[in-house]
Amino acid sequence: MRTNFKDSRLRVKVYHGYGHRHNLVLFGHVVKTRYDDRAIHTNKMFANVKNLVHLFLLKPVAGVTVTMQWNAQTIQATTEKDGFFKIEWQSDQDVAAGWHQVSVDLIDEAGSRVVSGAGKLLVPHITQYGFISDIDDTVLISHSATIGKRLRVLFTKNPLTRRAFDHVVHYYRLLATAGTTADVPNPFFYVSSSEWNLYNYLQDFFNHNKLPEGIFLLNQIKQWFQLFKTGKTQHEGKLIRVLRIIDAFPNQQFVLLGDNSQKDPAIYAAIAQKHPEKIFAIYIRNIVPANESGTRQLLSAVAGKGVHTCLFSHNNEAIDHSRSIGLIAPEQVSA
Repeated sequence: MRTNFKDSRLRVKVYHGYGHRHNLVLFGHVVKTRYDDRAIHTNKMFANVKNLVHLFLLKPVAGVTVTMQWNAQTIQATTEKDGFFKIEWQSDQDVAAGWHQVSVDLIDEAGSRVVSGAGKLLVPHITQYGFISDIDDTVLISHSATIGKRLRVLFTKNPLTRRAFDHVVHYYRLLATAGTTADVPNPFFYVSSSEWNLYNYLQDFFNHNKLPEGIFLLNQIKQWFQLFKTGKTQHEGKLIRVLRIIDAFPNQQFVLLGDNSQKDPAIYAAIAQKHPEKIFAIYIRNIVPANESGTRQLLSAVAGKGVHTCLFSHNNEAIDHSRSIGLIAPEQVSA
């Protein structure tokens, strides 16, 4: 279907990208929506419901061209069926470690800019460790195993009133400087089954709680009629996303953090079986006691490969374990 480039609802959503000195990748969507996904958060339940629904009132725009300027380079990509785009390129100059501002333009058929979106790209410092973490029921209390409870907290809370697990912020801030310093932090990648619709929602939660800034890699965008299926997606994509991160950063060993409400133990165990030399440790929150026995079996198998493992109920247990294996120094305190 031909796109009306004069439509005022067109938006370019740009998410945090990542890379190293030369190979870089950036993600985003082109959609039509009337609503700003940077909502003003209040304590009123009706406002929370309205803001959440607005995140799903959109229409993906397929088959259009986006372009970005990187130094003297111009890079293009075409949106997929769900409006998603991925821009991959090799920088013709070394890229300094840290965060870099980027802008992506939607281009019409004549090559003119229609609308732009801004984002950031992370080139991590070369540190000993990288961290790949799930979000729902690992960091954020979400009740992912029960769709009714998940929807209730989504509809009745906002990112500033959602609860993080006790001491998880303290723990993640310790991990950010594990084996390094605050000015050269370890990279964090947050890989979740939540949809891209919730990108800014999750960023607001992370910023509000002062969790380490990182790269969010989420799941396929949904429209309003799919709202009640939020978080219910296939998990094979999560395995692929984690493997891509590990392949992109050969200098780091990775620590994987998740929970046993869904498929994290099986996904992480499969990765550790394939790349035991790349995985330093696996941490699984025991959120579903009925899954404890199966989780222990999976972790026991990868422990035989030399990977440190920890099944924990409270973050203080994970902190103690991290200190016992030298991941966190005994004297280390959070920033």
